[in-house]
Amino acid sequence: MLSSLQAQELAHWIRLVETPGVGNQTGRKLLAAFGLPQHVFEADFDALAQCATPRVADALLTPVTVSLQTQIDKTLDWAGKPDNHVLTLADPCYPQALLDITDPPLLLYAKGRTALLNAPSIAVVGSRNATTQGIINAEKFSETLSQSGLTIISGLALGIDTAAHQGGLRGKGSTVAVIGTGADIVYPARNRELAHRIADTGCILSEYMLGTAAVAANFPRRNRIISGLAQGVLVVEAAARSGSLITARMAGDQGREVFAIPGSIHSPLSKGCHLLIRQGAKLVESAQDIVEELAHFQSPAPQASRPMAAVPAHSEPVVAETCSVLTALGFDPVHIDMLAERCSLDIAELQSILLKHELDGMIEMLPGSIVRRVATS
Repeated sequence: MLSSLQAQELAHWIRLVETPGVGNQTGRKLLAAFGLPQHVFEADFDALAQCATPRVADALLTPVTVSLQTQIDKTLDWAGKPDNHVLTLADPCYPQALLDITDPPLLLYAKGRTALLNAPSIAVVGSRNATTQGIINAEKFSETLSQSGLTIISGLALGIDTAAHQGGLRGKGSTVAVIGTGADIVYPARNRELAHRIADTGCILSEYMLGTAAVAANFPRRNRIISGLAQGVLVVEAAARSGSLITARMAGDQGREVFAIPGSIHSPLSKGCHLLIRQGAKLVESAQDIVEELAHFQSPAPQASRPMAAVPAHSEPVVAETCSVLTALGFDPVHIDMLAERCSLDIAELQSILLKHELDGMIEMLPGSIVRRVATS
């Protein structure tokens, strides 16, 4: 429950942020000149106009509208409930790493463990339309990194983000979901249960006011927070033109480390990672590569992680024909007709073997009768 003084101070912050024309840059100028938001609203037009345009100065002097007061009341009520937080630039819980970026939000809405916002962390991002292998990599890497003490930062999207959060929740580092909607909205709806789990043991974070619906432009913008919170960004799978590459570029501009997992030269979702590696991103084959690189951010010393295995271990022997199929398949996608020719099997026999291994999670069938081997840990 907020005290009356806390509620009054927070109301001034909300009013400042929601004033038309006041973005993060103008807001910081006003705060640098006048101190706290209440002092901004006590200033006269001439003083305000030295930090903002005349139009913004007029807006700052305009009395609070009914709709804004409704928004303020809604936010104060939300912030007064357990585990809900509205963090201002002046709040000691505000993520210190974001103060290093060029455009830190004036306000952040957080639900869950705010201590994670200042913990050693790694962002894990990638394609929404990830392959089975990409999902496995994201989840296993994130679990190991979280077990080593790194908090996993991602964006709650489908695909790689979802796998990263799920892996992060299984380690002591937990996970933070940076979302592009209000903190009171779950998007996409398919991740509702996951969002509740993150709110319980991790943290949901947004710079957007409560009630903000999913707007396409908000998601690329929130990526600067994903990269800004973390000491590094791991790109698991990404096409050559991808939002994940934008996050990686932002990370580089912010002085963060950039890591990428290589993949098949034939996979469109490997091309973005390969591009990043050519541009200087660190190629990683195991979570341990990242743990060692970021060890100076962590205390105590991280646990060793086990490199990703190429093929899952089996408790029972596999038949010779199975081994020959997997050997013939290799690690690049292959058309089923070509694989049948390599194995000297007819299509019916091969399909029977492939079905068994698809059910076992050893291979996946891609569109166009393409077969791809899956590596697990």
